Order: sequence, then structure tokens, then C-alpha cells
Amino acid sequence: MLEKLKTSLINSPVIKRGEYNYFIHPISDGVPSIDPHMVEEIAEYILQITDIKKVDTILTIEAMGIPVANALSLKTGIPLTIVRKRPYFLEGEVELSQSTGYSKGALYINGLKRGDRVIIVDDVISTGGTLIALVKALKTMGVEILDVISVIGRGTGYLQLNEVGVEPKILVTIDVSEKGVEIKNVFGNE
Repeated sequence: MLEKLKTSLINSPVIKRGEYNYFIHPISDGVPSIDPHMVEEIAEYILQITDIKKVDTILTIEAMGIPVANALSLKTGIPLTIVRKRPYFLEGEVELSQSTGYSKGALYINGLKRGDRVIIVDDVISTGGTLIALVKALKTMGVEILDVISVIGRGTGYLQLNEVGVEPKILVTIDVSEKGVEIKNVFGNE
């Protein structure tokens, strides 16, 4: 179960950024090259844990959620909507402010309308800041969030999503130290 993902995480290099141990991984960074077989493994697993038949749109945030969300879109024929980091000034565009442990900025939602049913697919959840802002904006828009799925979870930021009424599905939860990446949990093995 998610063997390619788990192995690649355990073998991820870790670098220090100040006091922060930062893991470098194809799913979260696009470095080194993204293994299409690992993306397929992840997409297949997501299809097992969500009710894809109810989904109108697969939603992801620019940029690193795109590979997995695109694989899901290709496998299912369900359209993919990307929340972008720059405005397009289209009618109905919704701007939201997001803040993570390492960045702040605006994100822009286009192409969704009241009543749309989405799953949100993201690469990593650590502080939860980006996903909380997105969930709040989508609820204000009247978009129904069927699932929030993160490939990798680090820290306890995912707990913040419970406060906005969402229980995310995190495929692999990790700890990162100067010694490397340790797998803490795999979704479905609770």
C-alpha cells in the first residue's frame, strides 16, 4: 500500500533551513524527477478512498498538487480546476489570502460556481493555512467540499481543518529530523 511513495519519502534528502528540517521530495518539490508510476500509485489509492462518482471537479492549488490532481482527472474524465497564484480578472474570480509556515500571498479561484461538488487534492499539509483559507472561500461561494486529500502530512496543521468542518485524508503522515524522514502513519492503517 503506497510502497513507492513510502520508499521515496524515506529516501528523501533533508536539508536545514534555519532551524527547520526540510525534506526534498518529487511530490512536494518536483525534485528530483517525478516518477509517473508513483503518481499513478497515489491516484489509484485516492480513487479507493473517495466517492469519485459524486465529484464535479477535482480542485488543486498551484503548483505541486497539479501532478496528482491531473492524474486523477485523466483517470476519471473529471475536469481539473487549479487555484492560481495570480489573478486573471475573469468574471466570478474569487481572491483569498493564504498564509503558511513559510509564505503569505493571494490565491485566485476561477471556474467554480454555487453547488459544484469538489475534492481538493494537495501535495503537503503542514500548517494547514492554505487549505483553511481555501475551504472558507469555497464555503462562502457555496461550493460543496466532498473531500480534502493531502498526499503528505507533516505536523499537526491538519487539525486546524477540523475547526472549519473538514477532516482531511492524509495518505502518508511523516516526521522529519536531521536524520531523515520517518513514516508515522498511512491512511487506512489507523
